[in-house]
Amino acid sequence: MHFKWPKLFVVFLTLSIFTPTIDAADKVRISISNLSGQFMTLPLAHKRGFLKEEGIDAEIIRVTGGAASAAMSSGDLDYGTGMAIGGAMSGGFPVKVVACFVPAPVFALVARAEIKSVPELRGKTVGISTFGGLSIFGARVIAKHFGLDPDKDLKFVAVGAVEGRFIRLTQGLLDAAMLAPPLDTEAKKKGFNILARAEDILIFPETGLVTGAKKIQEKPDEIKRVIRAGVKANRYIRANRDGTIQFIMEWLKITKEVATTTYDGVVKVYNEDPSVCEKGLRVMIDERKQALKITRDFALSEVADLSLIREALRELGNK
Repeated sequence: MHFKWPKLFVVFLTLSIFTPTIDAADKVRISISNLSGQFMTLPLAHKRGFLKEEGIDAEIIRVTGGAASAAMSSGDLDYGTGMAIGGAMSGGFPVKVVACFVPAPVFALVARAEIKSVPELRGKTVGISTFGGLSIFGARVIAKHFGLDPDKDLKFVAVGAVEGRFIRLTQGLLDAAMLAPPLDTEAKKKGFNILARAEDILIFPETGLVTGAKKIQEKPDEIKRVIRAGVKANRYIRANRDGTIQFIMEWLKITKEVATTTYDGVVKVYNEDPSVCEKGLRVMIDERKQALKITRDFALSEVADLSLIREALRELGNK
């Protein structure tokens, strides 16, 4: 089958050096939103053979914006890793979170050199990915924490992928932007200011596993196997610093120095604990309700099914 993806939303990753030979495995397509440190769980699971161990023949695809949820809803994509839940809450796409691999945020709000604090952003432009994504969610919460009204005091600009935000910020086209490792560090080296880090202010899941409601009903065993591969990758990331840094160098095509900074900036948030995930998702629901002007009560079960990750962890020997 030939899939036609919007050019602005999809970049196929060149992963030929990462592709093992797999016989009699379930073929799936998994999307990642950005090439940044918090999205490495499943690419690393692919590279290190954890997906293969679970009988999964995965194609890792980069999909940004709202295209991933639409593709999962139509069945053209099996899994996503971005944790935006706005589409599900607005009734647009029947997708649910089934696992969290990074249950705390690692991105930073970075601003031009002359801007020294978050309150100084009043009336300024802030680059985000999309209006329904995690970057605007984090930016809104940071703004509120420092006494700003994000709806009145900030001018959000949807730029897309993190590289685009970095470029526009460094070109002077934005006053500030939400950036992830390693680009937050690269911006700091260029004289920009890190005003706040999301991980210091709030807990919410940044990356994990999202899939369509139909797949949850029809292929729960496949989902658990993908989750188990992700859990194995997270354990590798936490336990094997040198091996993970080498992977980051190859995957992001960056120097060892930058890869080391990236690893050290993200490793502490790699954790698949469902209880932390649930807490963060409830925070996200409350914020999205306000942003989308939803007044009714919204149950966690409408955006997530964490029973499968609990089962997968028990099968791996967790209590």
